[in-house]
Amino acid sequence: MRILVAEDLYLLRDGLVRLLEAYGHEVVGTASTGPETLEALLRLRPDVAVVDVRMPPTQSDEGLRAALAARREAPGLPVLILSQHVEQLYARELLADGAGGIGYFLKESVFDGDQFVDALERVAAGGTAMDPTVIAKLFSTGSSPRRLERLTEREHEVLALMAEGLSNHAIAQRLFLSDSAISKYTTSLFGKLGLTDDDNGNRRVQAVLAYLGKL
Repeated sequence: MRILVAEDLYLLRDGLVRLLEAYGHEVVGTASTGPETLEALLRLRPDVAVVDVRMPPTQSDEGLRAALAARREAPGLPVLILSQHVEQLYARELLADGAGGIGYFLKESVFDGDQFVDALERVAAGGTAMDPTVIAKLFSTGSSPRRLERLTEREHEVLALMAEGLSNHAIAQRLFLSDSAISKYTTSLFGKLGLTDDDNGNRRVQAVLAYLGKL
């Protein structure tokens, strides 16, 4: 993958570059400020970008706002936010376009390189990869659509794991169920959420948005 790393702390930025290159990926550029991040995203059009939320010049939400601006110019441009903070307002806006290719992880929740690179690959492929802590914060302040009330307890569990970006096989392993059982649950919850085969967009992304109260 061609990856952009946007992080203002030198040691962390350099560590990310070395990690990604060790996994055989190409880091096509780095950025250390919000404006640099936006310029690099639009110029390089990476397969996926790793972006910190708080960057110079304001040390507030420069990175996240750069990602939002880039995706308005290039819809679906894959971005994984890696931060110490959950910026709820902008995180919801980032998810709201339904285009997929979005990840949001807290730095404290990344425990090994395999986990991180796997999340990046899911995002680069147009999927979602959400930290459970981020999901909990977003869901706690969202307005749950009434159609979620139609889901069974098990379907809620499957949808929550789907929001983390897990595949059906990974969900099956997490819940100690068969792949075919998870396939039936996903088909059922898609139907209850009104997400049919002829819908535009990715049904998994749309289901996650419904879970987070964006649909």
